[in-house]
Amino acid sequence: MKKTYVLDTNVLIQAPYAIHCFEENTIVIPLVVIEELDGLKRAEGERGANARTVIRSLEDLRTKGDLLKGVVLPEGGLIRIEKNFVDVQLPPDLPDNKSDNRILMVCCGLKQENEGTGEECQIILVTKDLLLRLKAQILGIQAEDLTTEQVSPDDAQYTGRCQVYLPDELAKDFKKSGVSLDKVYTCDEDGNRQTPVLEENEFVILKLDQSSKKTLLGRVDGGKVVPLVYKKSKPYGIVPRNVGQYFMQEALMQSADKAPLVIIKGMAGTAKTFYALAVGLEKVYNNPDGEYRRILISRPNAQFDEDIGFLPGDEQEKIAPLMRPVIDNLEQLLDSDEARRYEDETALSDKVNEIFERGIIQCEALNFIRGRSIVKTYLIIDEAQNMTPNQVKGIITRAGADTKIILLGDPNQIDRPFLDERTNGLSYAAKYMKGSPLCWQITLSADECERSPLAMDAVKRL
Repeated sequence: MKKTYVLDTNVLIQAPYAIHCFEENTIVIPLVVIEELDGLKRAEGERGANARTVIRSLEDLRTKGDLLKGVVLPEGGLIRIEKNFVDVQLPPDLPDNKSDNRILMVCCGLKQENEGTGEECQIILVTKDLLLRLKAQILGIQAEDLTTEQVSPDDAQYTGRCQVYLPDELAKDFKKSGVSLDKVYTCDEDGNRQTPVLEENEFVILKLDQSSKKTLLGRVDGGKVVPLVYKKSKPYGIVPRNVGQYFMQEALMQSADKAPLVIIKGMAGTAKTFYALAVGLEKVYNNPDGEYRRILISRPNAQFDEDIGFLPGDEQEKIAPLMRPVIDNLEQLLDSDEARRYEDETALSDKVNEIFERGIIQCEALNFIRGRSIVKTYLIIDEAQNMTPNQVKGIITRAGADTKIILLGDPNQIDRPFLDERTNGLSYAAKYMKGSPLCWQITLSADECERSPLAMDAVKRL
């Protein structure tokens, strides 16, 4: 069946490549969308940049034909701009002076037109606006999100870790040089052995099949399960408190050559930011080889990234409120005596300020990081679930020589409009980098929350 996709502005703004994602079907862009793109072309940040990208793409297509009649895309589909259907009647509660409703008028008009010709063609509205999809359903119009950058439920369940069994007699071999993947196994409900499918760099908990209380920790590496290299390390004096932290430490401590991208997902209180900072300080402060020049931190924010130019002060003063969680973690790292940590607030504040004044840690807005080539840097992107797929691609593809990128976040805590647990940049990166020898992933579980007993209880209950 032929399909006609009507695109909303928010789809093009978030995914400027969207016009090339519909194969041999027809794409319709309502004239009101063109007007909205015109209004956004001078906007600051990603929205303006993406609007300009779409406009340039349309201009290139305009030189190849009449966009009102339709221009053939390289993928074989057809794209056209629709300026008609301004007289289509909507329910009185949907005034035609709203942009969303004008898009619905186009959808209704196309549907009526197809019904009049007798041709079988499916009209589908593509929008990231949940309420517009709801209004479309009320009018009998099929509506969906852009699925190209959606993570499937199966991909979303990948945690970067698994549990398998290992014969007791192979324990010594594992500790020396690892064991091949065909030596480990899982069991089905009936107790039958099965060979697990393991991804490259996936972390593994090995249980000895004759000694149920004995557990070994390893990682998939080139067809083998090998022991952890940094299990006994104490980055900046920090000792892992659970299995997830052992795996996290292993990924963070590896060199930028071996593990240039680390993706860590987990609920609040699982020490993602704390541990990433601890390893960063260990590498920059205590490493005589000068592995990294500095620690660079950014925290995406839904409104802040677009409006930074309107905030008072210089760049560091503008982003200071967003970096408060980073400073909270630094205070704990720089003063390891928990009993007396906050007795001298002034001295503690001086230690934190020194870190920033010496340039050991630098903080930047996300928009200022994109577009740069970042070299020999330990780069932490905190709250990465608030990035779009296009943003995360822009960050990862800018990694220069000897740079390590750490993406931290919780896909279930989305603050940005038009993103959810399956369409955010963190989940997108986790899906497409899964299995890469250059990407290490780990998801921390709820019972690995170390913030406080209350925090752990709340994570499980709320």
